[in-house]
Amino acid sequence: MISSNVRVFGYARVSSQEQNLDRQLDALKEYVDESQILTDKCSGKNLDRPSYQALKGALGLREGDVLYITSLDRLSRNKEDIKQELQWFQEKKIRLKVLDLPTSLIEVPDGQKWIIEMIQNILIEVLASIAEQERLTIRRRQKEGIEAAKKRGQHMGRPQIDQPAEFEQVYQQWKSGSITAVSAMKKLNLSSSTFYRMVRKYEAVSKDGSHLTDLS
Repeated sequence: MISSNVRVFGYARVSSQEQNLDRQLDALKEYVDESQILTDKCSGKNLDRPSYQALKGALGLREGDVLYITSLDRLSRNKEDIKQELQWFQEKKIRLKVLDLPTSLIEVPDGQKWIIEMIQNILIEVLASIAEQERLTIRRRQKEGIEAAKKRGQHMGRPQIDQPAEFEQVYQQWKSGSITAVSAMKKLNLSSSTFYRMVRKYEAVSKDGSHLTDLS
């Protein structure tokens, strides 16, 4: 049973503004007053999140407080960050309770707390490793997907814009000073960066004495 003078907080996080916090909030409200639940809609790749940093700040958690989260990866998706945060909670004597880590919820007499801590340390190491492995797996799959697309000849960046048929004519007008660069861009319906990219390619090809057929 938690003492009446112990402050109890909850923390929920999703990775983007489009994601919904409701599932986590519903679970946390069984243990924490809704007014004491802080939330972030930020990636778990680092710890630089407004509400989480507020919890760790001077006006946030203090010795003897309890913090509830639904799962360990709400702290971070990075193994080293998770271990660092768990060390911080331990040093500050703040009780972290993780809903999907049942042993973290058990209340025992002071003389037996070492048993729970030992079990939690083992489980936390396993779960932290899983969270890190998931992050590495995502990165590996992304890399493999890009490499596979490249082998199929697919372009992974922005689609290239074809050279307008009238580019050379407009280029000569601009180069002779009869029109401005802005006018040339408007005539060709090109952005500044695309226009100058095509200019550089055109001039590079012209310098080599080659015939320009495609600047895209």
